Parts: sequence; C-alpha cells; structure tokens
Amino acid sequence: MCGRYASTQQPDDLIELFEIEKIKDDVREDALPPDWNIAPTKQVYAVLERSAEREGPPVRQLRTLRWGLVPSWAKSPDMGAKMINARSETVFEKPAYRKAFASRRCLLPADGYYEWYTPETAPDGPKGKARKQPFWIHPADDSPIAFAGLYEWWRDRTRADDDPLAWLWTCTIITTDAEPELARIHPRMPLVLGKERWDAWLDPSLSNTDDARALLTPPPPGHMVAYPVSTEVNSVKNNSPHLTEPLPPEEVLGDATLF
Repeated sequence: MCGRYASTQQPDDLIELFEIEKIKDDVREDALPPDWNIAPTKQVYAVLERSAEREGPPVRQLRTLRWGLVPSWAKSPDMGAKMINARSETVFEKPAYRKAFASRRCLLPADGYYEWYTPETAPDGPKGKARKQPFWIHPADDSPIAFAGLYEWWRDRTRADDDPLAWLWTCTIITTDAEPELARIHPRMPLVLGKERWDAWLDPSLSNTDDARALLTPPPPGHMVAYPVSTEVNSVKNNSPHLTEPLPPEEVLGDATLF
C-alpha cells in the first residue's frame, strides 16, 4: 500500500515537468508548501486532462485534490479516508473506481514514499505492540516521479450550487505488487509511471479497458531504492527534509539493518 509520501515540487516546477497547459490562479497563489510527510485527507497536487470549457478539447491541468477518493454516489465524504489506494489488479472493475479508471485518470507528483517493516528481532513497543521500522523508498537517481492515480468529484447536497465548496475533488493512488527487493519491506507499492506513459495515462479518450489496463505495469526492478529512516515520520506533526535522511545503523530496529 501507500499511506505516506513526500512531494516537494512547486507549481512552476510541475508546469515544466508535466507540460501543463492550464493552471488555476488559486493553485499558484495558494501553492502547497513542500511536504515530506503527506498523509491521507491532505491536499495534494494532481495532473489531469479535462476540458477547460464545457465542449472544448481536453487540456492538461494542475489541480489540488484531497487524498482519499470519495465516489460520486457516496452519502458522506468520510469514506475517502479509507480509499487512499486502489489495487491495479481490480481497479477497473470495482464499483468505487471503474468509472474513474475509464476516464478520470491522473498523475500524482512525488519524490518518494514511506513504508513500514516489522522486524523479527526488535523488542516490542508500548502496550506489547510490535515496533515497526519506517523506510524511505525513492528513485535511485532522486528524480521526480509520478504515481498513477484516479480522481473523482463529490457533490455536497447541503450546499448551494454557487457555493465553491459544493464540489469536493478527491484522488486515490493505484498500487501494484512490489518488486522483489522492496517486497521484503512490504508486498505492495504505488504504481510509478514512467514519463513515456504519461500522455496515454492522462488521455481521457483512452477509455477502452484493455488499452488502459496495459499501462498498469510497474517500472523495472532497481529503479527504486530504500533505506531506514527515523520513526519521527510516524507522526504527521513532523514535517521536514530530515525525515528522508538515512538512519544511523545503530538506531535501526532489529533485523531491518539487513536491508
């Protein structure tokens, strides 16, 4: 799965990287700060393609969405906190995701993500719970990446039509089987899409299930690397670059030192 990640690129960086054609004024004016500890329900940047006008051609846009997809048919937005990930093996058929998979795909810019490993030899923590060692997983060359995602909008019927908060835009990250080395930490990982697949993934006209499903393949093994980091990342209150710094070997929990 993917429950925490980092994204520090700013709008101007993303405009160039993803060849954005349209950006709303408030996205630049109210730019999200660099975030080294993104948690579910936070606002995140998303790249998507949709018409800027009712009947115009699709335009590549940069938007801010809330992480945790809320289906249009949901009675409440509360379920979004539980829908931060969608499995690549079933995303095209699950009721909550299949319509979005057909025409509302997006890219979620990231620097990397965190995953937790339960050491076999570490002593238990408070209340007898197993202590977990967080890992920072990122591209070997530290280049920016993009997670495959879906977006959806939900109408709050308690608000007037002209209320800017009447519509809630949300997103989810698609996950896949982790490559062998990373599977030692956790069996799942976010689906990282290479730049050569960005155009096809964002194309809303690519609604044929087989064509879209063909894009659900992870990068080749070795693209991502991992190392232990401080347990400070466990708390969403902590948010700074040091969260991604390697942990000194003497502070690594149990057999996590073997990675």
